[in-house]
Amino acid sequence: MRLSDASVVIRPRQTWEAMDLGVLLSQRHRRLLMTSWAIVTLPVFTLLSVLLWDSPSLAVFIFWWLKPAFDRLPLYILSKAMFGETPTLKQALQQWPRQLKPQLLASLTWRRLSLSRSFLLPVVQLEGLGGRARQQRLQVLLQRNAGAARWLTIIGVHLECALWIGLMVLFYMFLPQQVELDWSWQTLITAAAQDWRWLEHLTNAFYALILVVWEPIYVACGFSLYLNRRTVLEAWDIELVFRRMRQRLSSAAVTLLLAAFLLMPTAQTAWAAESVIAPETPRLLDQPLTSQASRDSIKAILDQPPFKNKEAVIRYRFGEEKPIAENPDDGKTPEWLKALFEQFDGQRFGILATLIEVLLWGMVIGAAGLLIWRYRDGLQAFVSRRPALKNKLARPLPQQAFGLDLSRETLPADIAASAESLWQSNPREALGLLYRALLSHLLHDFNIALKAADTEGQVLARVEQLQQPALLAFSKNLTGHWQNMAYGHRLPPAHLQQELCDGWRALFGPGVAR
Repeated sequence: MRLSDASVVIRPRQTWEAMDLGVLLSQRHRRLLMTSWAIVTLPVFTLLSVLLWDSPSLAVFIFWWLKPAFDRLPLYILSKAMFGETPTLKQALQQWPRQLKPQLLASLTWRRLSLSRSFLLPVVQLEGLGGRARQQRLQVLLQRNAGAARWLTIIGVHLECALWIGLMVLFYMFLPQQVELDWSWQTLITAAAQDWRWLEHLTNAFYALILVVWEPIYVACGFSLYLNRRTVLEAWDIELVFRRMRQRLSSAAVTLLLAAFLLMPTAQTAWAAESVIAPETPRLLDQPLTSQASRDSIKAILDQPPFKNKEAVIRYRFGEEKPIAENPDDGKTPEWLKALFEQFDGQRFGILATLIEVLLWGMVIGAAGLLIWRYRDGLQAFVSRRPALKNKLARPLPQQAFGLDLSRETLPADIAASAESLWQSNPREALGLLYRALLSHLLHDFNIALKAADTEGQVLARVEQLQQPALLAFSKNLTGHWQNMAYGHRLPPAHLQQELCDGWRALFGPGVAR
């Protein structure tokens, strides 16, 4: 996503203001949101009502339980419309089945009753996080906005119930007056045995119609809370300010250089004029206050408090040397210190010195033992004669880094040829394939301990430890183009694209090791 293409002002907001922004965003795209929601949900509701005609309550319960699956469609539309890529109705309906794939079972089971559902749905659908990475992400996001997300759900539940009851009351008000007069408690009780299923399904249909209007607003409010939290955490507003400054400075760079070139002779003349009079030369000799007198006055002021504070320091010294002190009694040794020294003879001093020596040696031995225990795995590889149990001690290799899949099974047989075929149609995917294949080779062939949280600089530092200049140069070149593409949206020129593919073949050959 490009922050500069956002359709709203990116800035930190209060939680309730962020939810107001979600309401306005849903109103701006209400036609697309409501139409797509109705096309997807109303046929499902009709099918459930037909299949469960004798159980209207079960039908509406299942329809209510499936709301997290339906919510992914308005979230997809809002995420695209937020950054100026509003999809058409056909595109949104085609993308909805794909949006259901990530963690749908979890969303419909143990996460179904989560009060922060609308706020946390973008983490799964937009960021694609799961497992431990999702938990760590949620801990950060929920630090400030957990209460607002829960209140949004609570208010939404009450609003749904109020609208549902209001729509049923409205339906009752449109009944003909004669029908209302014919109703009585006795007739309603005696009619309990009759078939009233159509009326129950009609009231259920009222709930389905309410969700057509309200549920996109609920999803939009949760999405705006999520964007506001990311704005605060990642300083999106500051990033946009720097981008605008860079654009202004780049346009004014030529003007500044020309002005500096024109002002350079004037500045040189002024410097030459100032250099005629030496700094130490007496000046203002014909004035009442000369330069020397002002200098002496300033020095006298600086020698007085608060600029200079004299402080008497008392110290104890052994031997005949006497400390310099203002008072004559400052050099005397205190009586308590003399009494303490008189209690220790030569033998006792020797015992004390031995105890101190034993204590110091104990600290040294303890520190050495601590270092050996800390690096015991590395020392065991050099000292132990037994073969290493690789199957037991091997750590599981990370399957992802920078959001890229590092498993060999996902890589094509010929990396360079596949990248060349993708340059014309999808250059971002081609560059991503080369960088993902490089990380996979470093992980599986060179046994570099990559972690899921490593940065590009840390990966290059580990490559440098391999002491292979060709691999290091290629890794730096590819990483630089990858960063320009990932963070700056700048693709390498055509000649560099071919150079990267040729460099890959020179290092790893045409295929990938299986």
